[in-house]
Amino acid sequence: MLTIFKYPIPIKDHFILELPKNAKILTVQTQRGTPKLWAMVDSETEKEARHFRLSGTGHPLGKDYLRIINYIGTFQMENGGLVFHLFEIKKE
Repeated sequence: MLTIFKYPIPIKDHFILELPKNAKILTVQTQRGTPKLWAMVDSETEKEARHFRLSGTGHPLGKDYLRIINYIGTFQMENGGLVFHLFEIKKE
């Protein structure tokens, strides 16, 4: 069944989420102070590992990152004191 699910985002440089295959990521935002990712998914399909990179403003990404990442979105925490940018690492 096609629906929208939300997933918690850990505050880690690199992490993996298990999403149903072909999930379409819609946005990343905070909800009640906790970062979440919303995706449109077919809840009846098998899951796959999706790899992500979370970077704070001003943190280095590496010189090849433009080639290997897709920008998902930006969110703020601590009343704007922390700003994070979420990227998905492309499959090679």
